[in-house]
Amino acid sequence: MTSTTIRRMQGLTIEEHTLTLPLVWGDASDARTIDVFAAVVSREGGENLPYLLFLQGGPGHEAPRAFGSSSSPAWLDAALAEHRVVMLDQRGTGRSTAVGDRDLERGSDAVAEHLTHLRADSIVRDAEAFRQHLGAETWNVLGQSFGGFTTLAYLSTDAGSLDRVYFTGGLSTIDRTPDEVYALCYDKMRDASERYYRRFPEHRDRVRALVDLAASGGIVLPDGEVVSPSRLRSIGSALGTNDGWQTVWSLLEQDPASNAFLHDLAAAMPFGGRNPLYFAFHESSYASGHATRWSAERVEPADFVEDASLFTGEHIRQEWTQTVPAFRPWRDVALALAEHEWPRIYGRGALLESEARGAAAVYVNDAYVPVEYSLETARLLPGVRLWVTSEHEHNGLRSGPVLEHLLDLAHDRRVR
Repeated sequence: MTSTTIRRMQGLTIEEHTLTLPLVWGDASDARTIDVFAAVVSREGGENLPYLLFLQGGPGHEAPRAFGSSSSPAWLDAALAEHRVVMLDQRGTGRSTAVGDRDLERGSDAVAEHLTHLRADSIVRDAEAFRQHLGAETWNVLGQSFGGFTTLAYLSTDAGSLDRVYFTGGLSTIDRTPDEVYALCYDKMRDASERYYRRFPEHRDRVRALVDLAASGGIVLPDGEVVSPSRLRSIGSALGTNDGWQTVWSLLEQDPASNAFLHDLAAAMPFGGRNPLYFAFHESSYASGHATRWSAERVEPADFVEDASLFTGEHIRQEWTQTVPAFRPWRDVALALAEHEWPRIYGRGALLESEARGAAAVYVNDAYVPVEYSLETARLLPGVRLWVTSEHEHNGLRSGPVLEHLLDLAHDRRVR
């Protein structure tokens, strides 16, 4: 089944496409299908520009929506100047057949098995179906974070479909273990914590006091979550974004007994209940030929155990399946996925032979995608020009002129 709807909104034309595609690519005996949605966004006069597929971060988040220049993602103007932009809701998210709590009625084993078919390699197959549906011989790809991981998977299997590729915080390792990645991410969060406390030294004792309060069961959110010390410390994930320190500072300046603190704390902690896939599926994004087995929890360094003031980032914990109301229903699914042996998803030889062209923003202080491993992967893509910068954090695409810079690099234009 295919369906198409055309909308016009504040100077943009938005073609909405839904394709019914196999849940399990490459197995003709499995008749299960899902719907996958994408919106093709263009400006007046740009109807014949080349396509740029946007692959969102996550895993487990849908693509942003385009409403016009005042409400669209900050990078969209630069993209639309040279492209029609394809906003793909990756399988399991948004207006594609989305994963949600009601799926659990089918049983945790069935849901866990379903989720094993939502990885980057399957997203690539969906993208190829859309490219063919749109009649494009080749197209360009912009991969933010996990979207960059998916772009690497794309280059590993279908490089001939890609003209230029753009990575923003998304040059993943292709062969390091999840343990290696999360251990290095702890190092990044240690550095981020110390940078924060150099600016606001009075907050170190405040964080320790809040951790003690959480340990005593003294922080209860509006949804009933009794915040554990590990959940509280995960507010450090905000420090991986350009202005995230403001989120942390504003939170720590509030009265812990106030409604404002409790609501803001709930918003500041990562892995909320809106997209359960993000929590249940997260560590799999670093598992190419591995089982994760709660990797981030297992490799926690001794100083993080001893010093409660050190913030954590995208380090999920098994205990949250018992302490976080939104995650409790997903406990058995998360436990099953943690034991799943994920197949390899990248090809070193294929990347070397891909002749990929484009540009990549690699963030020196990236708390989620370590620069050291990004540079290892970049050596396999000599045609992808690098911009290694400390000017932005992991969300640079959304907060600065990152895409403009990458477009200029990729097309050998004078860098703005």
